[in-house]
Amino acid sequence: MSRTAALSNIRLMASVASAKVTAAGIRTLGRGGGTSAPGLVAERIDPGLLGKLTARLPDGAIVVAGTNGKTTTSRMIADILAASGLEVVHNRSGSNLVRGVVSAFASQATLTGRPGGDIAVIETDEAAFPEVVRLVRPRLILLNNLFRDQLDRYGELDTIARTWRASLAQLGPESTVVFNADDPGLTSVTQGIGASRVAFGMNGQQHTLESLPHAADAATCFTCGADLAYKALYVSHLGAWFCPACGEARPALDVAGSDIELEGVESLALTIDRGAESDRYAIGVPGFYNAYNTLAAVAATRHMGIARETVQTALVRFRSAFGRIERVAYRGRRLTLALVKNPVGFNEVLRMLTGGTGELLAPTLIAINDLYADGRDVSWLWDVDFELLAGGRCTLATTGLRGADMANRLKYAGVAESRILALPEGLARGLDGFVDTIPEGEPGYILPTYTAMLEIRQILTDRGAVESFWEQ
Repeated sequence: MSRTAALSNIRLMASVASAKVTAAGIRTLGRGGGTSAPGLVAERIDPGLLGKLTARLPDGAIVVAGTNGKTTTSRMIADILAASGLEVVHNRSGSNLVRGVVSAFASQATLTGRPGGDIAVIETDEAAFPEVVRLVRPRLILLNNLFRDQLDRYGELDTIARTWRASLAQLGPESTVVFNADDPGLTSVTQGIGASRVAFGMNGQQHTLESLPHAADAATCFTCGADLAYKALYVSHLGAWFCPACGEARPALDVAGSDIELEGVESLALTIDRGAESDRYAIGVPGFYNAYNTLAAVAATRHMGIARETVQTALVRFRSAFGRIERVAYRGRRLTLALVKNPVGFNEVLRMLTGGTGELLAPTLIAINDLYADGRDVSWLWDVDFELLAGGRCTLATTGLRGADMANRLKYAGVAESRILALPEGLARGLDGFVDTIPEGEPGYILPTYTAMLEIRQILTDRGAVESFWEQ
């Protein structure tokens, strides 16, 4: 080993050791999960840590990006790979900025600088995606969707699309991009790249929308600017799209989902076709949006050669990530936590919880914060279709830093004031006040934004109802 290589390895080992000590200290002091700060420490000592460790992975790295579903999808992929016998390095806590990815790698690496696994599954934030791809040079990239989210952080969709297009343009034929072709934006940003492309999407007329919802983002052609039309519309602007003006259309699907069965808030099943191969997949998470996540995970792992029986078995055993359709027994009540963070995601959660009828089946608490990780601008709440809840009977409680704004939004949506329960903004008091309204043994839904979800889970952890997210 040359002197330069030896010094580089010493720096890497010092970086890994410092990150491990930082994470242990944070958890010992009860200051959190140590999922981010250790990465900051590690990067200060060795900015090349992530690239060095991923280069040593025998089977390379998979990067998962998208506005919605990336935590769930990356967990599905990691579970499938683990079921196939591979040791997986994964930022499973969902800390998806570069420092969070570095923290995950440092925590799983050995003190001698080995990556601690055969393959990596890296979930990345939309804005961090170009830097992660530059550092990692992934074997496979999975792109789930592009929706409007936290405009004060990311900007409009065109801003993200431009940075993603430039990043993907740097890839060579050794990489594969698996993308959701039902999204016109993702189809556009992947056109003309050097990497091979695998297109996935939905087929059929089941569970379709009658028209573009208010929260739809990509309703115009990326080529000519004309309004898009749809042969089938599934979620927001996702569907079998085409442009009547210039002829652009959804590309032929390499992997297609169909025959979707939705079992309330419990599970779903769908058929997935890959050329001549057609198989049924069942999974223990609900909602049409999770059918997309399942389709994406199957498209990626089957492309990598994982046996379909292994994929099917892993999906049957799969359970949601913390806060994403997480079921909690608390004070004799059956609570379901479902993260909401942008208009499309919120609409899909409401679609799942109401079964498309507009009637919630249980009292519901909506917890809205406006901290940095949530997005400081909560005007997005006016793009959520709360009007569909106007005809129901269940209580709709609000809490969080912007709980009053949420209560106001429900009032303007036509929800009867007698159904709206504005609770204190403190989440501990808000949670207790909400649970008090639910008869013992009955269910309740909690729909929190990101930081509200973390705080509510910490409250439930402190009270012994759930494990800390970094321990799951």
